[in-house]
Amino acid sequence: MTPWHLYFMAGMYIIAGLMHFIKPKAYGAIMPKYIPAKRAMVFWSGVAEVVLGIGLCFEQTRTIAIWGIIAMLAVFMTVHIDMLTNEKLKTKFPMWAIVLRIPLQFGLMYWAYFYL
Repeated sequence: MTPWHLYFMAGMYIIAGLMHFIKPKAYGAIMPKYIPAKRAMVFWSGVAEVVLGIGLCFEQTRTIAIWGIIAMLAVFMTVHIDMLTNEKLKTKFPMWAIVLRIPLQFGLMYWAYFYL
């Protein structure tokens, strides 16, 4: 039997991915300046989160979804690190929240890895 918290994690990624389509400007605003085609990146990262979240729900796709989530979170780390040095973003978010996002990413990676 699949544990409920795996489905919770799946739901979390599906909802986070859908938010990319509901609030795309919010996601585009935190992307580093060096990333091109911000709208496309927001769109495709949202698609990735939804697809990977759905992939967690099925035993046949779970392993690839887990590795995909770990890779995706590693890529997203560039956004979180950039937020530490972006003066404009420092005024929009509390510094403790910006700093906390980095260890949170590692926690999310471990949580996904736990199900391998």
